[in-house]
Amino acid sequence: MNGSPASRLFARAGSARRFFRDLGPGLITGAADDDPSGIATYSSAGASFGFGLLWTALLTIPLMSAVQLMCARIGLVSGRGLASVLRRHYSARLLWFACLLLLVANVVNIAADLGGMAEAVELLSGLPSLWLIMPVTATVLCLLIFASYRVIVRIFKWLTLVLFAYVGAGLLAHPNWAQVLEATFLPRISFDRSYLMTLVAVLGTTISPYLFFWQAAHEVEEQKALGREVGPPRETVREKLRKARTDVVVGMSISNVIAYFIILTTGATLHAAGQRDIQTAGQAAQALRPIAGALAEELFCLGLLGAGFLGVPILAGSAAYAVAEAGAWRRGIDRRPRIAKKFYAVIAVAMVGGMVIDYAGGNAIQMLFWAAVVNGVLAPPLIAIILLVSNNRSVMGEHTNGRVLNFLGITTALVMSAAAIAMFFAG
Repeated sequence: MNGSPASRLFARAGSARRFFRDLGPGLITGAADDDPSGIATYSSAGASFGFGLLWTALLTIPLMSAVQLMCARIGLVSGRGLASVLRRHYSARLLWFACLLLLVANVVNIAADLGGMAEAVELLSGLPSLWLIMPVTATVLCLLIFASYRVIVRIFKWLTLVLFAYVGAGLLAHPNWAQVLEATFLPRISFDRSYLMTLVAVLGTTISPYLFFWQAAHEVEEQKALGREVGPPRETVREKLRKARTDVVVGMSISNVIAYFIILTTGATLHAAGQRDIQTAGQAAQALRPIAGALAEELFCLGLLGAGFLGVPILAGSAAYAVAEAGAWRRGIDRRPRIAKKFYAVIAVAMVGGMVIDYAGGNAIQMLFWAAVVNGVLAPPLIAIILLVSNNRSVMGEHTNGRVLNFLGITTALVMSAAAIAMFFAG
């Protein structure tokens, strides 16, 4: 049978099984990146500028993959989360500076995501969204406390498949493909303030600070859950890094493909119809009419809720990991609250802080967009810290960044910094 068609078929099947077995934290991180803030931001980009920002999805695949891979490598090689590495190898000032940036970005993002989820439930139920913010917050908290993030992923990851409806809706909207290809490969950058703000938001919701800390911490948790020691021997580390590269690149690519089609679909529908300013979830949902018809709002809301139930726990969890690692507290998303009280206290404070911001008032869709802008402004200094750590031999040993990772990491920090600075100085 050696070399026969049957044996080759079995070999391909084995390779496919190994490929999907290697997917884990990176795939989950990629799915969580298309959170409510991301959906709203990409929708606003397509509605406001048509196909004009499609090129960003192509640009951010290598940039986002590089940053997340550096974070994954830090976790796998050191056996510690990012904040824990900073506490052990760097000054307390740098550690708490990084944690402060993360906390500000995450609480704002949590507020926006909870508000977006509440508006989605309002569309489905008819109840006012202000009545729903507290129940939505309590539901996410109860799931995190009494279940586990693994359970949340098993339940809600299927709802995020709704986001692939944007691929079908984009095709059924019959866009001008010549314009689509031109906008994808020949970007035309405007220095208009509104364009630059949207560019910062797109970059910020794609390359988000909370994903940096989550990726490193979740890689460590994943290894512990599998009962494997993180670290030497060298062959074991190399194998883990190889698997992490596959996992991260696949996860980030899927995330960016969805982002691309959200921009394409809203550009071909909302922008083409003259709907340039999205103020409500109902308006954003109309982009799915080519594939869902009268059920567009329901389909959009299910996708938004699924993304929120995956994304909000990661937002709160990454903040809790960072603070708990900085304080050397017991931590872990699958630990019981009585064992990791301070860890869960940070989660609760972050969630309640987000809820309070929601009750302070503000349009949910606009808050989702502004959360992305905040991420875009705060991400560059954190990327600089990640570059510093991933090139430190006392942390990474022989597994420091190569030239390609350093080039992509530096490029990411410079591109995001340039966009933020241009936004602030634009007329």
